Amino acid sequence: MHYHGKALEELLVSAESQECLTVGVYESAKVMNVDPDCVAFCVLATDEEYECDIALQIHFTLIQAFCFDNGIDIVRVNDTQRLAEILGNTDESGEPKDVHCILITNPSEDTLDDPALEKLSLFCEECRSFNEWVPAITLPEC
Repeated sequence: MHYHGKALEELLVSAESQECLTVGVYESAKVMNVDPDCVAFCVLATDEEYECDIALQIHFTLIQAFCFDNGIDIVRVNDTQRLAEILGNTDESGEPKDVHCILITNPSEDTLDDPALEKLSLFCEECRSFNEWVPAITLPEC
């Protein structure tokens, strides 16, 4: 499982450097609404602090349904703090990043060609064959 966590970390770093990352529930919803074909991969993240947040769980349900309908691979991560560390803890205004939903998007006019994305897509496909529709991934420690 750590193999997939490392691949996810590599994908996030690579996508961020190519400006192919959308971070935040509302920002992700906007991208999905405007251009769903540009979305290559989705990460939903929560931790114990947010497990009982009904509004967040409703957003997750809607995002999952959207991803399923549009053939977008999706994984779940249970460590928002580690995700924030990978992506930088704050946004441009100094506020903590909302890492509950992260989209990896394709660059304009092309598809994102990343070995880590391919590994994760194969992992998701394998999990679906065992009826695990949103597999959980554990990120490696820093």
